[in-house]
Amino acid sequence: MNIITYEGVYDLLRKEKIYPELQKVPDTFLTEVISYLSEKTAILDSQKQKDSIFAEKEVEKTAKQLENIKKMLKELYERRENKIVKLALIASKTGSLSNTDMLKEEQEMYNALVSNLTYYRENILTKVLDKKQPSLNNKTEKSKEEENLKTIRFTNPVPQFIDNDQKIYGPFKEEHVANLPSKIAELLIRNKKAEEI
Repeated sequence: MNIITYEGVYDLLRKEKIYPELQKVPDTFLTEVISYLSEKTAILDSQKQKDSIFAEKEVEKTAKQLENIKKMLKELYERRENKIVKLALIASKTGSLSNTDMLKEEQEMYNALVSNLTYYRENILTKVLDKKQPSLNNKTEKSKEEENLKTIRFTNPVPQFIDNDQKIYGPFKEEHVANLPSKIAELLIRNKKAEEI
């Protein structure tokens, strides 16, 4: 059953405007929105087939409602996107904070943002503060690295350590969230130091 209504979307947008934190939306929200838009478009097409003065008014009303809901959905997306970017910035600075009120697609966006922001922070700011020249891999190397990253949450504190490539990681506190190379992440998970999220 489709729970999306014009009033429902308006209410979600209103809450997203009022509250600074990301608001909970149903997991099926995007599927239901697609279904709602398809139904409205089908109604509009059907109304256009009719030939009467009343049909003309109905067409105008439905078209306007469709246009308005698309505007609301765009604003809702952009407000949520803005909050996710802010959360990702905080996470890349502190290494913690994940939001459970994200849709699956938004969580993917968040993880990618945290990964990218952390990568550039480590390879620009951290290097400069260590009096080293920033070293950014080219995009191909970077995307290979990203493919092999896992997002984990530390269940125990882990001191700073160096991997085989002499790259320094940590220290990590309990509940800290980080994107680490798969091999390291799996080792930490096996040793009951972290869990995959």
